[in-house]
Amino acid sequence: MSTYVYGITAASHPALPEGLGGVGDPPMQIRVLTEGELAAIVSDAPENLRPKRKDLLAHQNVLAEAGAEGCVLPMRFGSVAPDDSAVTGVLAERMEHYRERLAALDNKVEYNVKASHVEEAVLHQVMAESPELRGMAEANRQAGGGTYEQKLQLGEMVAAAVKAREATDAAEVRQALEPLAADVEAGPESTGWLANVSFLVDRDSAARFLEAAESLRESRPYLEVRVNGPLPPYSFVEPGPAKPAVPSAEHAV
Repeated sequence: MSTYVYGITAASHPALPEGLGGVGDPPMQIRVLTEGELAAIVSDAPENLRPKRKDLLAHQNVLAEAGAEGCVLPMRFGSVAPDDSAVTGVLAERMEHYRERLAALDNKVEYNVKASHVEEAVLHQVMAESPELRGMAEANRQAGGGTYEQKLQLGEMVAAAVKAREATDAAEVRQALEPLAADVEAGPESTGWLANVSFLVDRDSAARFLEAAESLRESRPYLEVRVNGPLPPYSFVEPGPAKPAVPSAEHAV
């Protein structure tokens, strides 16, 4: 049977609670595979696993239980290896790498920050910042709204100003929070967000980080800032731009 991998810890990691269940229906029994100084938290992999809420929560719960007792390198939901020996083989092959990551991530959590514009508020902001746009808008108003071409020109200039503001605000979000983080990783671009950034934060600095995020939100009423965390440091298991969950693993999602 295939092996589902939740995370990687030190072999000296405290034992997990007895009877802890993982993904699957009924929940698969959690067990630990040890290889040298490392251990993998695993269970048998259910057939036809899909990212249903129940299984996503089970995956997170296992990581939360493990993380409460010490550092764990979290694997993404759906990380499946062919069998136990494939998992221990990866641990042996990448022993030094995972030891370094466990040391680097010890006592740290991830906060994901997403930012977007409040549409009406950012329009007011760009108009306030641009005498040219205000002048054009006033001229159109005095002309009874302006011609089609004038309206089109104003609309295009406003859209360009908003676009430029997005780039500026994305940089400012990162600059405001980066000094409070041990590491930073940009997330994938997606429609609706001008910034999607993950920050690796020392647990002892978490309150200061959240205060800085709140200050950022309050000082820019045209900006919606959402903070998700604390999370297991998913984005920092692998350093650099590429972050595969488990090398040579098959993914069930």
